[in-house]
Amino acid sequence: MPRVVDAEQRRQQLAEAVWRVIRRDGVTGASVRAVAREAGTSMGALRHWFATQDQLLSFAMTLVVERARDRITAVLRAGAPLRDQVLAVLEETLPLDDERRAEGEVWLALTARALVDADLAALRDRAATELSGLCAAVVDALAEAGELAEGVDAALEAERLYAVLDGLAVHAITRPSALPPARVREVLAAHLAELRDTR
Repeated sequence: MPRVVDAEQRRQQLAEAVWRVIRRDGVTGASVRAVAREAGTSMGALRHWFATQDQLLSFAMTLVVERARDRITAVLRAGAPLRDQVLAVLEETLPLDDERRAEGEVWLALTARALVDADLAALRDRAATELSGLCAAVVDALAEAGELAEGVDAALEAERLYAVLDGLAVHAITRPSALPPARVREVLAAHLAELRDTR
């Protein structure tokens, strides 16, 4: 069993090396050779885990989603009051610290490549569906708790929440000085306050 754990850990380390190369040199710079050099391993050893650059990039993109999912799961397990939990869950999807910023930068770079890469496009679409489902679950939870403003179209508000998260993430990554973490939090909190029933 430890061998399986070590194998997964090694794959994650290699994916993190891909992230560093992408952040420094872009997706086009993330060749097998460059990633092997970044990871301090040989190309042959890297190919043991990932036979092609496409496999490497797909795993790197998958890891972004898995890390966010793991953080969200941890927030949900903590069992905080609903309003705190909603805010904490949504913040896990935004680039509010170095770790999430790195993930966001890699995600944006790989999403651009997904325009011409069917495998990455499929991963992007699955992640979009998952985030859309999360937004719907948040709106539903607020509605069930009686905290959704009266007369609100829940499906529309779930789409609007998705758009707010997506827009905040893109702008915070591409223009961090114009939209620092404190402002991202402020905008998200304002949106949630508007969404909730404040009567």
